[in-house]
Amino acid sequence: MNDTLRNGYVYWMFVLPAVALYALFFMYPMITTTYYGFTDWNGLMPEKFVGLDNFVQALQNDMFVHAIRNNLIFILFSVFVQVPLIIFFALLISGVKRLRRFYKTTVFMPSILSTSVIGILWSFIYEPEIGLLNQFLGLFGVEPIYWLSDTKTALLSVLITNGWQWMGFYIILVLAAILSLPKELNEAAEIDGATGIQRALYITVPLIMPIISVVIMLSIAGAMRVVDIVLVMTNGGPAGETDVMASYMVLQATQTGQYGYGTAIAILIFVFALVLTGLYQLLFARKQERIEY
Repeated sequence: MNDTLRNGYVYWMFVLPAVALYALFFMYPMITTTYYGFTDWNGLMPEKFVGLDNFVQALQNDMFVHAIRNNLIFILFSVFVQVPLIIFFALLISGVKRLRRFYKTTVFMPSILSTSVIGILWSFIYEPEIGLLNQFLGLFGVEPIYWLSDTKTALLSVLITNGWQWMGFYIILVLAAILSLPKELNEAAEIDGATGIQRALYITVPLIMPIISVVIMLSIAGAMRVVDIVLVMTNGGPAGETDVMASYMVLQATQTGQYGYGTAIAILIFVFALVLTGLYQLLFARKQERIEY
């Protein structure tokens, strides 16, 4: 047995299948995608190498630049609106004594539903004539609003829907971190006269900053790859107002048949996501001190 474990070939026999699967399903698609990003290819005819033309064309295209701006809005909405709400609701649920499991299940439910279901459900809510939202606003004399077809409200409507779908997942993560904190810390602060808000701001939130940092990073990554909710609810409309980089890529590749151009956009999305998450890790995440108690 010892002689077998000292034989290097034995280790290779265990490692090689995993390496082969990794190369087949990850490295090969990555390499071929990178290659086709530098070609003019419609998916049927032989590809033609065009160098950086696809990347230059994308970065000079106003629609793609607008899609980049929308992705940045998704990131800002996630970090500065969604994350504070996640912390707020997690703190609320952690403070309740009864029906905590019910609240946890309720907020988590949207995260397990298909994005298509969420998109169709909220499309009915946003429907101008019979939608629940306009019916409610009508009670206060507000005229019907065309939430998904008006350029002023379409992107906000999609942002709210996307945030509603994923907030529950992150609330559960933050809630788990809060519930794992020693109760003695809060009890000692309560004896010293600290109010609930003071305990939340000066004890609970600082202690769970590592998990909040993870939630922010996941939110940034999620905002960069958002696409399905946009395609289901607006298909990038009206007039490309809600297009994000991934939806623009899908439409270019499937509707215009520019697979080479679409692949170049996929590479740009990968680079942007890599740069943003790397910058966040470098500038903020590493500064989060390890909490020990």
